[in-house]
Amino acid sequence: MNIGYFYLIMAIVSEVIGSNMVVKTEGFTKLRPTLICIVCFVFALYMLSITVKYMPLYVAYAIWGGLGIILVTIVGIVVWKNNINLVTLIGIALIVAGVVIVNLFGKSH
Repeated sequence: MNIGYFYLIMAIVSEVIGSNMVVKTEGFTKLRPTLICIVCFVFALYMLSITVKYMPLYVAYAIWGGLGIILVTIVGIVVWKNNINLVTLIGIALIVAGVVIVNLFGKSH
């Protein structure tokens, strides 16, 4: 496995945690969730900066965006009890399809 995928996974997990902490910051008025959110986003960008040493940015960003949306949606449903509808599911499926196409047919790898 390309080591870049390890860094990318770290970036995605950190971004998903940071994104979900936004809910808890209450408009950045709660110190602890705000600090966690900021640290997670900074770490995610740092991991992404390392990732692009091993793969093209467009591939890394497509995977990051696709998996990030899926994971944030899952956490939103499970933890935050958000509702999801068919149109949202179709949109997420199209994003996943785009990520698969980029990875299978991208010219740079």
